[in-house]
Amino acid sequence: MRRNFAFLLGTVTGACLTAAVIGPQGAHLVAAAKAAARSDTYTQLNLFGTVFERIKTSYVEKPDDSKLMEGAINGMISALDPHSRYMNEKGWSDMQETTHGEFGGLGIEVTMEDGLVKVVTPIDDTPAAKAGILSGDVITQIDDEVIQGMSLEQAVSRMKGPANSKIRLKVMRKGAAAPIDVAIMREIIRVRPVRFKAEGGDIGYIRITRFNEQTTDGLKKAIASISKEIPPEKLAGYVVDLRNNPGGLLDQAVSVSSAFMNRGEVVSTRGRTAEETQRFSARGGDITKGKPLVVLINGGSASASEIVAGALRDHKRATLIGTRTFGKGSVQTIIPLGQGNGALALTTARYFTPSGRSIQAQGIAPDVEVLQEVPDEFKGRAELKGEASMRGHLAADGAEQTGSQAYVPPNEKDDKALNAAFNLLRGVTVNANGPAMAKRAVPN
Repeated sequence: MRRNFAFLLGTVTGACLTAAVIGPQGAHLVAAAKAAARSDTYTQLNLFGTVFERIKTSYVEKPDDSKLMEGAINGMISALDPHSRYMNEKGWSDMQETTHGEFGGLGIEVTMEDGLVKVVTPIDDTPAAKAGILSGDVITQIDDEVIQGMSLEQAVSRMKGPANSKIRLKVMRKGAAAPIDVAIMREIIRVRPVRFKAEGGDIGYIRITRFNEQTTDGLKKAIASISKEIPPEKLAGYVVDLRNNPGGLLDQAVSVSSAFMNRGEVVSTRGRTAEETQRFSARGGDITKGKPLVVLINGGSASASEIVAGALRDHKRATLIGTRTFGKGSVQTIIPLGQGNGALALTTARYFTPSGRSIQAQGIAPDVEVLQEVPDEFKGRAELKGEASMRGHLAADGAEQTGSQAYVPPNEKDDKALNAAFNLLRGVTVNANGPAMAKRAVPN
């Protein structure tokens, strides 16, 4: 604890020292502000100590000090923004498993909203997806235990477990008259972040479901395999499907963008400190050799997905088709806190596309908007409200935009966005705002 307090006080002191260089005339004001800040900080710390001691001595049962401290840390971080969070040692270990791409559990991407766990998206071909869990579902109970009052890490930890063990979830779904009970058998989740196929003998289709440590390698293998299957003279281009991709690692977003760009900035981050203000540029060269590119996005495309989409559009390397993205334009830095203490995922910067545009609470609008036909049973819950609807979100640099449709038809023939991408690459339709596409005969 002493180290944490020193950091807080050091931050206040540093701010005052920075102000002190303005000029001698403001010295008295700086000194007064410094004293007031210190006084206020110490008052709050004393109050915390008083409450902590009162709970220890007077609570009806002897409390667990470590749980009290973890609760206090979680409470402090929850006052920041929806994406900053504390992970205890187990939560930190679970997150490392997730970014490596293999863990035991259900296969859902979740966030915390109003004290409950909300599904961002189920991962393709996982127990959650097979059981019918949908984007926007709110999980209220896990094995009859109420989630209200748990941290996100605690809830996620309860959903993970050994393969072949059963879990029961109670789910609230918009449009449903009553909560839905769902029984799921856990499996080893091997997140395969990239899937691909050759479509019609002339188009390479690549779906990226998340950005973990295996994504760039998977993308390179996909392009190499498609290039072998379709001769260069017949390859009309690629469709990269980022729909309902919740994001992941920043370095993977940069390297995926680099696979389609010869040069140029991919993304920049801007924070309070110089070290958090960085620019990331393409490296390695365009491995598709300049083939036309269409990127599919929707209301479930977030974070790293938005970085890739924004970079490729700003450089006029791709045409974006679909609906407005989620609008998560902030970077979380993982800060390990030492052996046994877990880690802190702290929002340290906003990110900006190469043109200098912030995505935060605004998202990225497609070049060509395509709305899907939503079946009656999914109407009313086929849209995600986006970052702008999350309580405590960072404000946008401009007018905030709500989310958009996130429904993807399970049958490709019903997928209007995907078919629009195929038609664009084959020259059946033309997008005046996007990169030029070579007109060519439609294969039959």
